[in-house]
Amino acid sequence: MTVLETRAAPSRAGALRRAAPALLGYAAVRALGLLVLFVWSAARDKSAYTLLTARWDALWYVRVAESGYGYEVRLANGDVHSNLAFFPLLPWLERLVAAVSPLSYADGGFLVSLLASLTAAWGIFAVADRVYGRRAGVCAVLLWAVLPVGIVQSMAYSESLFTALAAWSLYAVLTGRWVTAGTLALAAGLTRPVGMAVVAAVWAAALASFLTERRAGTVERERPTYGMPQGPDPAASRARRVLGMALAPLGTAGYVLWVGHRTGRGPLGYLDVQAGWRNGFDGGYAFARFVAEKFTSFPSALAGAGLIAGVASVVWLYGIGVRQRQPLPLLVYSGVVTALALCASSYFGSKPRLLMPAFPLLLPLALALAKGRTRRSAWVLGVVAVVSSAYGAFWLNGSGPP
Repeated sequence: MTVLETRAAPSRAGALRRAAPALLGYAAVRALGLLVLFVWSAARDKSAYTLLTARWDALWYVRVAESGYGYEVRLANGDVHSNLAFFPLLPWLERLVAAVSPLSYADGGFLVSLLASLTAAWGIFAVADRVYGRRAGVCAVLLWAVLPVGIVQSMAYSESLFTALAAWSLYAVLTGRWVTAGTLALAAGLTRPVGMAVVAAVWAAALASFLTERRAGTVERERPTYGMPQGPDPAASRARRVLGMALAPLGTAGYVLWVGHRTGRGPLGYLDVQAGWRNGFDGGYAFARFVAEKFTSFPSALAGAGLIAGVASVVWLYGIGVRQRQPLPLLVYSGVVTALALCASSYFGSKPRLLMPAFPLLLPLALALAKGRTRRSAWVLGVVAVVSSAYGAFWLNGSGPP
C-alpha cells in the first residue's frame, strides 16, 4: 500500500488546464483512428459509421434502449442469447439522448461513447498525475489511446463509459472523496459486470484505511493514507467512508438481483443468462486450451505464441506495478479486471477489449516514457498511433469485436 503526500486537488478549471495536453493528444489519436477507419471502409464499400454504431453489441444496446429487456435469440445449438446480459446504464443514456434531441438511439450511443472516452482520458490523466506527475499522466492517456483495440473507445459500446466511471472513482478514492467514489462505483456497476472491480478497489482502500487508523490508534493527520485530508472531524470522515462502501456495490448487486427476479431463478439468474452466451468463469481453463490448440498446426502456432506473449506482458506489467508500489486501489482494480478478462470462458477474441479498462497496467510504461526524452517518446507514440489506427480499421472491417 502506497502512502501519498497530501496535495490539495486543483480547481476544476485548473485541473482542465493541467490535463489539456493529454486531452488534445488523445483527441488527435482518436481523430486519426476514425479518419483511417472511414477511408479504409470507403475503399471496401462499407459504412464506417455502421461499423461503429450498428453492429455486434451496439445493436443489443440499441434494442434495450428501444424496447427494454425481454428480447432473446435461440440458436440452433440450444444456446439462448438474452439481452439481459447487457447492463442498463448505456441504454438509459441512449434513450435520454434520443428523448432530448433528434438523434437516434444509435447516434446517442456514439455520442455518449465519444464524450465518455474524453472523460475517461481525463480521469486516467488525473489518476496518473496524482501518482506519478503530469508527464506520466499525459503518457498514460496517450498509451490508452493507442491500444491496438483503441477504436472500441469510439464505438457505441460501454467500455469508454465504464472506464470513465472507474477512473474517476479511483481518483476520488485517492483524494479521499469516499461518497463520490462509492457513487461512481455504483454507476460503473450498472454499466458492465466488471463493475465489481471498482467496488473491490473502493472496499480495499477503505478497509486498509480503517486498519491503518486502528494500528495507529488515531486518525493520521500528517500523512493520511492516499493523500486523504481527514478534516477536523474524524468521525464524520469515517462515516463518509462507510457510506461510500455501502453505495459502491448497489449498482452491480441491484441489477444482478433484478435479473434473478425477472428470470425467476433467484440470485444466480444472471449467471444462467451469461451461460446462454457461453460466458462463465473457469479460472482460465478454456482460454488455456484455446491457446494450446493453436500449436497443433502452422502458422496458427505463431498466433499461439503471440497470445502467450500477450498474456505474459499483461502479467509482467502488473508485477512491475506491484514492485513500484502503486496505490492499493489501483492494484486491486487492475488485478480484478485482468483476472476476469483472462479467466473467463467468453469469446476469446474479445479479451483485448475486455482488458482495455485496466489502464493502471499502462502506468509503468507511462512512467518510463515520461522519464525519457520528449522527442523520443513523441516519436514512439506517434508510430504506435499510426499502426494502431491501421489495425483498428482492418479489425473492424474484418472479424471485429463481438
